[in-house]
Amino acid sequence: MKVIYGLRRIRGYPRPVVAIGVFDGVHQGHRVILEQAVKKARSIRGTSMVLTFWPHPQKEELLYSLRHRLRLIQELGIDLCVVINFNKEFAALKAGDFIKLLFSRVRMHSLYVGENFRFGRKAEGDYRLLNKFSKLYNFKLKTFKVVSCGARAISSTYIRKLIKKGKLQQAGRLLLRPVSILGSVKRGNLLGRKLGFPTANIDPHHEVIPPAGVYAVRVILRKNKFNGVCNIGSRPTFNCSLPDARYIEVFIFGFNKNIYGKDLEIHFLKKIRQEQKFDSCRDLANQIKKDILAAEKLFPAF
Repeated sequence: MKVIYGLRRIRGYPRPVVAIGVFDGVHQGHRVILEQAVKKARSIRGTSMVLTFWPHPQKEELLYSLRHRLRLIQELGIDLCVVINFNKEFAALKAGDFIKLLFSRVRMHSLYVGENFRFGRKAEGDYRLLNKFSKLYNFKLKTFKVVSCGARAISSTYIRKLIKKGKLQQAGRLLLRPVSILGSVKRGNLLGRKLGFPTANIDPHHEVIPPAGVYAVRVILRKNKFNGVCNIGSRPTFNCSLPDARYIEVFIFGFNKNIYGKDLEIHFLKKIRQEQKFDSCRDLANQIKKDILAAEKLFPAF
């Protein structure tokens, strides 16, 4: 997938099928729109294109970082993603001016949006206005109903709340994949190695982090998948944390390579236990062995 920053950098693409939205989390509702855009573009030998925004237009806390979002969009087969800087200048654009700018740069064949999509200054534009412009500029407009789970609409805001409450299985069902975070491996103080379990210390990329505890995880490094256990918490056994500090450490099974600076995507499969303070390093090491055995029993189910 090619990524372009800014509408004005677009140079003609054949028959663009454009999906517009923040798509934070790329959840079940987003996937419907994006997958249909890909399908349509392929059927007309066109270009599947996503227009997304950074930072969030409503200044909401993001579920996933931009880099994480782009990875997930790419996995759905999108050809091109355009990231629009949602700054004061862009926020001041009238709804009509935005559509004029969009069409002058993209010349879309089709435009795909959720029925609740709003755009333009003070969110004055909606699908009704888009429908008028579709007739003026002769592009096809397709709107998608909000996807619900039971009586509740699926939204990034709701999924974010579930993750923070530790309801990862429920959040995963709405995402159609396990809850995950993307982060870079940073240098730590080698506490895990001293215990006999070398860990990768993760610096997350503006992600919503699950609650403290020990989890069975799947780790994605480039295109390679590994099993492991992840501890999120304050390292109470070592009494070395700052107030409200949260460390993310992953022990990857059968892995012992230098990956400092590399990005890891960590999929949380199931929580094994709460974080706790141990009387000694030996007691902690013995518990880690038990955690590994517990995780290994879970992996066949995933």
